[in-house]
Amino acid sequence: MTDASMDTPQPRRAKTSLMTEDARTKKRNASEKRFQAYGIAAIATGLFFLVVLAFSIVRSGLPAFTTTVVDVNFTLTQAQFDEAEGQLFKTKAYSGYFITALQQKLEAENVQVAFDEAAIERIMGKIGGTLREYYTANPDQLDEEVAFKLNAASRVDGYFKGRVQRETLQDSRFLTLADLDLVDALAEAGIVHTTFNWGFITGADSGVDNPGGAGIGASVVGSFFMMLVVLFLSLPIGVAASIYLEEFAPQNRWTDIIEVNISNLAAVPSIVFGILGLAVFIQFMHLPQSAPLVGGLVLTLMTLPTIIISTRASLKAVPPSIRDAALGVGASKMQSVFHHVLPLAMPGILTGTIIGLAQALGETAPLLLIGMVGFVARGYPDGLIGGFTDPNSAMPAQIYTWAARADQAFYEKAWGGIIILLIFLLTMNIIAIILRRRFERRW
Repeated sequence: MTDASMDTPQPRRAKTSLMTEDARTKKRNASEKRFQAYGIAAIATGLFFLVVLAFSIVRSGLPAFTTTVVDVNFTLTQAQFDEAEGQLFKTKAYSGYFITALQQKLEAENVQVAFDEAAIERIMGKIGGTLREYYTANPDQLDEEVAFKLNAASRVDGYFKGRVQRETLQDSRFLTLADLDLVDALAEAGIVHTTFNWGFITGADSGVDNPGGAGIGASVVGSFFMMLVVLFLSLPIGVAASIYLEEFAPQNRWTDIIEVNISNLAAVPSIVFGILGLAVFIQFMHLPQSAPLVGGLVLTLMTLPTIIISTRASLKAVPPSIRDAALGVGASKMQSVFHHVLPLAMPGILTGTIIGLAQALGETAPLLLIGMVGFVARGYPDGLIGGFTDPNSAMPAQIYTWAARADQAFYEKAWGGIIILLIFLLTMNIIAIILRRRFERRW
């Protein structure tokens, strides 16, 4: 019997070459190119918004790094000093001496502009008190010419930076249109000019009435001491807990509960840790409020879950063959972990630690609860111990305080503080990359 299918003619397939694309291949390649285009578009969109954000921060924050100053060479005689100290209103006498000297200088340069003590105070603040404090502390400078570099008022500074316009300015007790004429005359004479504001980087907060003298230096020191507490507590505790859970702990219900709780703690809002720090460290343990020590302890609690999770992931990434080889040549379990596994996991551990520290450096909410946002640090701490126990502020808390104030100059300082904070964060991430490259090993 013959098969009928053998007699049925089969359709012949068209001859195709491997070098030519058929319809299905073209469709698949087109789909792949579309996916690549979507990825490129997503990256381009992210970079665009990143550039816009960076441009906005830099544009708004750069004015904080410049300030308007008044350069005046002033000579106070011993007779004037004695006469001023003998009067009832001493600062008024010093202001009068300064105004007379300034008028003589402008007349010598053929600059004709009238001003009085009230105008000087609106432009430069209460100069009389500044002069009296200086000559009282430095009596040897009497009868000698002294170069004073005085900060101008915040509204005068805003006039030079474009924040204050003549067209929209209304006369007030802070500044008048006539004062701007005096400022322009002083600028033409080279007495008033803008310069780099080193005081913003090295200074301390000056209170709500003096935005021109506000600086972030003391807050940088507070953040530094706070990060030292976080580093020296979170790194050994986090790494030790990770090594135990990953390498030595038995797999049972209790370790499962611990692992679940660590993962949950990593997702807890940071303000909850602030409430915990307020209740435990301040109200129960009576540690000093607003101190970097308390802030560091609170941020340590917040950073520990991140360090434990990243360290366990780094340990788990080491191939099991490394452990088996060490045990096979007679090493103990501890020797296998500390001599072989831990060095290979070190790049990931350091990276996770620095990323956790960078996250803690930018936190504000926990510091609100322990009072660091309500304290205005007017100077640097006294000594190493004072750096941990004396009340101080931190960079995020200081930025928050400036942003909450009404004066536009403080808003400018807040943007400048964000630039300083971003520089610190970028530095810490660069250090993480360098350490990862330095300790990275191949197996």
